[in-house]
Amino acid sequence: MRLNGRRESSNVEDRRGQRGGRLPGGLGSLSGLGGLGGLKKGGLSIGVIIVIAIATLIFGGDVTSIFGGGGLPLLNDGASTETSYTPTAEDEELAKFSRQILASTEDVWTRQFEKMGKTYRAPTLVLFTGAVESACGQATSAVGPFYCSGDEKLYIDLDFFRTMKQNLGADGDFAYAYVIAHEVGHHVQHLLGILDAGHSQMSQQSKTDANKTSVRMELQADFLAGVWGYYENQLFNSLDDGDIEEAINAASKIGDDILQQQGQGYVVPDAFTHGRADQRMKWLKRGLSTGDMSLGDTFSPRYEQL
Repeated sequence: MRLNGRRESSNVEDRRGQRGGRLPGGLGSLSGLGGLGGLKKGGLSIGVIIVIAIATLIFGGDVTSIFGGGGLPLLNDGASTETSYTPTAEDEELAKFSRQILASTEDVWTRQFEKMGKTYRAPTLVLFTGAVESACGQATSAVGPFYCSGDEKLYIDLDFFRTMKQNLGADGDFAYAYVIAHEVGHHVQHLLGILDAGHSQMSQQSKTDANKTSVRMELQADFLAGVWGYYENQLFNSLDDGDIEEAINAASKIGDDILQQQGQGYVVPDAFTHGRADQRMKWLKRGLSTGDMSLGDTFSPRYEQL
């Protein structure tokens, strides 16, 4: 991507080098790139990330063992504390890149919301290392990038981009941009009422049906990431040869079927929460090639036709 001279968003909290304590309860829905389920806790419907499985590439376990069900360790009971983290030159370059991509999403979605007669409210990007607290609860880097609707913030440990390259074979600046754009896509869903309605529906469904609703929401977030890419290129002529292929390659590496096969040696379709690799590529491509918001309905088609 050509980003030289591009502005950087100021809607960023840099919490790198801190370890977050737990907030009192969950106050929103949490959605991520690699997997999502739903459960009830304290009367609230909480979207729960199951990781892209950074170290082991294992996917499809019990969501309550990851977040909110007693399995997530409490790092401390008080305020955030400093660690010995010192950012590298690569870290700083990735942080700048992330701020530029967030700024681009602000430019694109402000224009798209104006077309819909609405006002876009930009999310905040939180950069963290190790662990972080959000309005949805506490999480470690193991959950991967995620969006919390309770505070309208997206959370990213920049090490995730290195994991994409080294463990998943998904490299390139536009591949990394797709990760951020996907989480911003969840914010767009939240502003349009789609995300919260989906999580409310999931809380009343069986686990299998809730997983299917999650797949629909996640494929739409992929589509919205594609819509951002379409208008990003229209506005700034920023895409180089191969950029789109980088993003599509990344989508192909994080399909539920691929991660399950790699992690456990077999595939369980009823446990899918984000969609197969071919589905993720399909909806990302649709957004990238058309930029047409009217083509992003992942809820009306039969599940088998997604």
